[in-house]
Amino acid sequence: MLTKKNKLKKIISKFSDKKILVVGDLILDRHISGSVNRISPEAPVPVVWAKKETFKAGGAANVGLNLIDLGAEAALCGVVGQDTFGKQLYSLLNKKKLNTKYIFKDKTRRTTLKTRIIAHHQQVVRLDWESTDNFSKKTIAGIINKIKNNLAKFDAVIIEDYGKGMINPLLVKELVNLCAQKNKIITVDPKENHFQYYQGVTALTPNIAEAQTAAGQKAKNKNEIKCIGKKLLKDLSPKSLLLTLGEDGMMLFEKEKIQHIPTAALEVYDVTGAGDTVVSLFTLALTCGATSIEAAQLANLAAGSVVGKLGATTTTKKELRKIINEKRN
Repeated sequence: MLTKKNKLKKIISKFSDKKILVVGDLILDRHISGSVNRISPEAPVPVVWAKKETFKAGGAANVGLNLIDLGAEAALCGVVGQDTFGKQLYSLLNKKKLNTKYIFKDKTRRTTLKTRIIAHHQQVVRLDWESTDNFSKKTIAGIINKIKNNLAKFDAVIIEDYGKGMINPLLVKELVNLCAQKNKIITVDPKENHFQYYQGVTALTPNIAEAQTAAGQKAKNKNEIKCIGKKLLKDLSPKSLLLTLGEDGMMLFEKEKIQHIPTAALEVYDVTGAGDTVVSLFTLALTCGATSIEAAQLANLAAGSVVGKLGATTTTKKELRKIINEKRN
């Protein structure tokens, strides 16, 4: 009989056989870093002496990168503008060998860009360029048709909802029905004001703030957190609800069963993109035959790794194996 550590490592060994389709909002993250030596004479704000500019793929694109770095194959389905930042995002994705054949270009929208100004490792301000208007019926129909014609190629679908217009009730309903017909896993990293969209998915992976907003109630202790989880499980009927609790780890809700998983993070440096890592690892593990609790344990280990890094980032199979080997039990 395999030990717990060996079970987790066996699941990881199967990652390279899997193909995942990520449907969601594509975002380009820009980081401008530098130093502050004075306050502006024009207004009481710091003057950042910019020294470095970097670009990273964010949102649903970061979910895809997580899957690629874990050894799986990943394809992205989303929308970008026909602009400079859209080209920049494509360039980043192609370098990482992400499948971009399911991405739609829309000349009427701008590519979502999040610019973070960082000085001495502290974020000074964030500037967002984005469009959150609903997509046209023609665009939605095109997306659904393309997924319908290609779903058989994938082991699972991840919906990554950042509230930028890609995810809507019609799209989610069609995806859930298609996945049910093809017996495919479908998971969601949700947006707090869209929970009503996600009825009947395989799993939801919200953080506690999103869950509280969706449930319409605050949680001051573990029992109140359990009440929120039970309510969402009852209202939306997923097979699993994996609730991330920051420094308190995670809580997995299933029918008549709740399990708490203590945090694996040694140091929290930046939580950007941690939700992307959780839904990536949890979904990928499920496609490899992991139980929900095994998938949640692996997601917890992966999240503990990425929050110790700057910006939306990923972990790898090698890092995961190292973390598992270092665990006491």
